[in-house]
Amino acid sequence: MTGLATKWASQFYATLGDDRPAAEELRDASLRSDLMRWTATLTGIVVRSFEQLGLAAAGKGYRCSVLPVKRNEYLAQDVMAFPSAGNGWRFPAAVCELENSADGDLVAYSLWKVLCVRCGLRVVFCYRPDPAAGPSFVSALASNVVDAMPIAERAALDGETLVVVGSRNESSTFPYGFFQAWKLNSNTGRFERFARQ
Repeated sequence: MTGLATKWASQFYATLGDDRPAAEELRDASLRSDLMRWTATLTGIVVRSFEQLGLAAAGKGYRCSVLPVKRNEYLAQDVMAFPSAGNGWRFPAAVCELENSADGDLVAYSLWKVLCVRCGLRVVFCYRPDPAAGPSFVSALASNVVDAMPIAERAALDGETLVVVGSRNESSTFPYGFFQAWKLNSNTGRFERFARQ
C-alpha cells in the first residue's frame, strides 16, 4: 500500500468536487465553526473517498459489510477502510480519526490511537479556526506524541501517517484553502507539509 496517502488525498479532493451538496455543507459548517455538522459531513466524504478507491469503509452511519461482524465503527476508530476482496478477518488498509475538539490533548489522543493501528494509512483530521495555527499545532503534536515513541519503533513504522487540519478560511478557495495536510517523516519524527497531487 505504498503511496496510499497520495492516492487517498487525491480521491478525497475529487470526492469533494463530485459531491457538491456535501462540499457546500462542509464549507458552511467550517465557516460557522459548527463542528458537530463538520464531523458528520466529513465522515461521509471520507467513507466515500475510500470506497472510490475500491475499499470497504466503516464509520458512524456507514456500516461495513466485509468483516464477519458488521459494525459502523471498529476499535473505537471513527473511520476504517478494509480491502474489499477476501474473506474473514482482514486487517485495515486505513484508519481515520475525525477530532473536532479544540482541546489539543484530545487531538493528540486521536493521533496516538491511529499510531497504535497496523495499516497502510493513518489519518487524523482536526479543526483550528485560524489556518495560521496549523503548522505550530502539528509541530506540537509531533513533540507530544511521536517523540514518545522509541526511535527504533518510529523508524520501523509501516504505512503513512497524515494530520489534516481543517479551518475556516473565507478568503480561500474551498476545499484547498480549508484543509492543510502534513505527513509524518518516520526518520525524523517530524511532520512535513503534504501537497495534494
